[in-house]
Amino acid sequence: MEKAVTLEDALTLVKQLSLVDKIRLIEQVAPQIEKELITIQPQPRTSLRGLWKNSNISESDIAEVRQQMWSNFPREDV
Repeated sequence: MEKAVTLEDALTLVKQLSLVDKIRLIEQVAPQIEKELITIQPQPRTSLRGLWKNSNISESDIAEVRQQMWSNFPREDV
């Protein structure tokens, strides 16, 4: 049974390559990475339309919360 190559093993081998061979390695690996990135489909976004559709928040609730938030503005300690 073959042992899986770890990232550390690969990096150890790459560090032993000459500069030219490192460049050749990048040239060969980069297109493969591009192909893999293209084939990965992003997750569809969930629509936020209608998020608050069935909420029971009234205008008076909003006004009350605004009053509480602004009650101590401007503060003297700032």
